[in-house]
Amino acid sequence: MASVLQKLITPLWSGPLEPPRNKVTVVGVGQVGMACAVSVLLRELADELALVDVVEDKLKGEMMDLQHGSLFLKTPKIVSGKDYSVTANSRIVVVTAGVRQQEGESRLNLVQRNVNIFKHIIPQIVRYSPNCILIVVSNPVDVLTYVTWKLSGLPKHRVIGSGTNLDSARFRYLMAERLGIHPSSFNGWILGEHGDSSVPVWSGVNVAGVSLQGLNPDMGTDKDKEDWKSVHKMVVDR
Repeated sequence: MASVLQKLITPLWSGPLEPPRNKVTVVGVGQVGMACAVSVLLRELADELALVDVVEDKLKGEMMDLQHGSLFLKTPKIVSGKDYSVTANSRIVVVTAGVRQQEGESRLNLVQRNVNIFKHIIPQIVRYSPNCILIVVSNPVDVLTYVTWKLSGLPKHRVIGSGTNLDSARFRYLMAERLGIHPSSFNGWILGEHGDSSVPVWSGVNVAGVSLQGLNPDMGTDKDKEDWKSVHKMVVDR
């Protein structure tokens, strides 16, 4: 007797399914990883989303939460697994996995601990998705992006670190908050290495093209009575 499914749907193709064209994998389902996953889903960037983590209970729970919310999403397939075979045919892989920074620990002290983790992660990603683009978010991001490039064997234009994007976003928000405007109305950038050694470009900060350093030539220096450089310190400390 035919099942309800067989009565309802008549398959028109019995051959192998085509691989996804815009599959995105997120490695690590901590707060940063799930924020990336939700952003990908809400922006409708993928036709399949895969999650990978070593903590299987949390991994399954996060996957189910996203699946159960799929009524409001357009990504047809959300999968997860501890085995990296679930990541096969990914177009983009976002790596957020790694040990957390301990209180008082510099980002650079994280290097060796996270390098050991990446030695396990990166080769498996490349094995199943040799044509992917790798985006590294784990800290210290600049060093780990270089390590990822070396471990992966991929060309350098396919290994990208998040760099100072977060620093710049924090900087724009904090500067705009102090000025009483929306962050989109403030223009400014943080350059260099993410974190402690990052550099704010004070000569470039402006509102609607009006240079703030032109209004306050001492901005960002020790002579600045308004102490604007404290904003950069807040960026680093957060």
